Amino acid sequence: MEVTHRSEATGPAASVSAPLKNEESQVAPVVEQSAQQPALAAQQTETTIRTAEEGFQASATVQPQANPAAQAAQPKPAPKITRDRYNQQSLGASLNSKVKQSRVLMVGAGGIGCELLKNLVLMGFGQIHIVDLDTIDLSNLNRQFLFRQEHIKKSKALVAKEAAERFNPNVKISAHHANIKDEEFTVAWFRDFTVVFNALDNLEARRHVNKMCLAAQVPLIESGTTGFNGQTQVIKKGVTACYDCTPKETPKSFPVCTIRSTPSQPIHCIVWGKSYLLNEIFGASEDQAAFDHSEDADNAKEIEELKRESEALKKIRAAMGTPEFPKMLFDKVFNADIERLRSVEDMWKSRTAPQPLDYDKVLSQARDAIASKEAVLADDQRIWSLQESLAVLNDSLERLSKRAIESTKAKGPSDPEPVITFDKDDIDTLDFVTASANIRSTVFGIESKSRFDVKQMAGNIIPAIATTNAIVAGLCVLESFKVLKGEFDQAKEVFLTPFAPARLLAPDRLRQPNPDCPVCGVFNASVIVDLSRATLGDIVEGYLKENLGLGDREFSVNNDIGILYDFDETDNLPKRLTELGIRNGSFLTIVDDEDEDTLVNIVLDIEDRALEATEKPYKAVGENQHNIARKPKKVTPPETNGVSKTNGLVHLEGPKGLKRSNDDGEQQPLKKAKIASAAQDDDIVLVEDAGGAIVIDD
Repeated sequence: MEVTHRSEATGPAASVSAPLKNEESQVAPVVEQSAQQPALAAQQTETTIRTAEEGFQASATVQPQANPAAQAAQPKPAPKITRDRYNQQSLGASLNSKVKQSRVLMVGAGGIGCELLKNLVLMGFGQIHIVDLDTIDLSNLNRQFLFRQEHIKKSKALVAKEAAERFNPNVKISAHHANIKDEEFTVAWFRDFTVVFNALDNLEARRHVNKMCLAAQVPLIESGTTGFNGQTQVIKKGVTACYDCTPKETPKSFPVCTIRSTPSQPIHCIVWGKSYLLNEIFGASEDQAAFDHSEDADNAKEIEELKRESEALKKIRAAMGTPEFPKMLFDKVFNADIERLRSVEDMWKSRTAPQPLDYDKVLSQARDAIASKEAVLADDQRIWSLQESLAVLNDSLERLSKRAIESTKAKGPSDPEPVITFDKDDIDTLDFVTASANIRSTVFGIESKSRFDVKQMAGNIIPAIATTNAIVAGLCVLESFKVLKGEFDQAKEVFLTPFAPARLLAPDRLRQPNPDCPVCGVFNASVIVDLSRATLGDIVEGYLKENLGLGDREFSVNNDIGILYDFDETDNLPKRLTELGIRNGSFLTIVDDEDEDTLVNIVLDIEDRALEATEKPYKAVGENQHNIARKPKKVTPPETNGVSKTNGLVHLEGPKGLKRSNDDGEQQPLKKAKIASAAQDDDIVLVEDAGGAIVIDD
């Protein structure tokens, strides 16, 4: 019955019924014989039925092969889809090809950078360069998912490269453990990229990358997050507003990942004292994790170092309330930890290395400060010296230790371990944070702050949110597709505002360039120069006047130091550029001094390259003919008396030879000859008039 039931369910009847009848006829005699020999018959019957089933299944499987129509009707197994084929189906053949051929730069491998790199690799971007100076810290691991505990104190860029390569071996990734502001990253280097992604966490570096991308004519996708809020912006020279088109306020909050290793501002040291050191000693230590989970021999040294650091912290906490407690804590965070940071030599190539402190030496110098401790603590506005900071640190440690010990004694059996957290109105924790921050500032050569200042600054820490980073990174890649297709009119500036009443993502049209922007409202040009023999005269008389067509215009040439050349000062023309501090990657700013038809400022990038001795010592990059924009004329509205008439002030053009005001709002450098002339000019006459004042030329 079981076999017959299966045949009915399988069909077709003609091909399956014949073998089925044969199988049933073979079963019947065996069943009769089983009445005489029950045990043997039962075993044989089971074997025969199994054989019948197998024969039926075989016939059902083999039979369709003899029928071509039935075989053709069977569905073929779907081919295994590759990532590239999936991307091609998602993006289209044209865009997918552009993605694979693109060469992109990602600056920053932190919270946004990890998410962004993952997206770029999975989408198949052909070549990816990563630049990041930072090393991995324990506080990074909760959101920067490419990193693990064994990577602590290693380069973010290098570890991110190794981790991301496993996602897609077809993508070529290059990592640079360096500062993006280093001399090796020139405009010519930026020019080789299809698009640049900013995943940075500080204002100065963002402005630098913005300036370099504008000079290189490379699209930039800017991004940033603050807590739950985020934003992405596409920047293209002459098409969209740049990062500096609108003034940026100095940020009041800073990512934790930049605080532990290379502080550069007082707020970094304040956050370190509040969020790290206070928690390590009197709160829930972040370094309680076990480090014996990894048996990787390559990381044995690093794991052993982490174990020693964890044990050192446990010993310090255990010594709380003892006379040795302040010295043990000081020696670890202001001496041993600083020496360990100094050992990472690459970190200090472009920064001043911190200086470790000796506790006994500073304490011997702090006797007067300890004696006048009450007066020091009484003045909130006072900026403590190193010795005074040590006196306050030791005093606050004594107060906090007493509180912690008393709380531990009063703790019930089922109560959690007592902790002390920062409160700006808690004078004990405020003194501890102020003193420790000022000592750390001394170690790193940073300005110290008063307790009043620290109280105002210490509450502005906004935590980084992994989900926010992931959303912003995804938006960056979506906008990059529009950039690769050249559809800048379709690109958006997107704001992530989860607590806004309207919508989570608020896209907006890209803003137009600000004509008064000092960064993108200029004309960018590059020139190849043989610095071994090129002079300032070659640039002025040759490239600027001939190639750029400045001709008989009056203009000045400036660098970061000051004026190198203008119409009245030509002493520097025969000097080599190297004598004037100009090197590969330097920028020169050319300011047109004409009163009418004034050109916008020209920012000239210097690219060093050896040229043939028979050639000129300079060579233009790109076209010789340049269409340099003019500064827009600003019409000053007449002053009125509130009705419809002017108030009687009459303005006549001043004497010839006096330079116009700087339209950029910056003080234009004065020329030596003209300063002397103005000081000795007695020919200007002031005539009083009933309607106002008129300045006339005699």
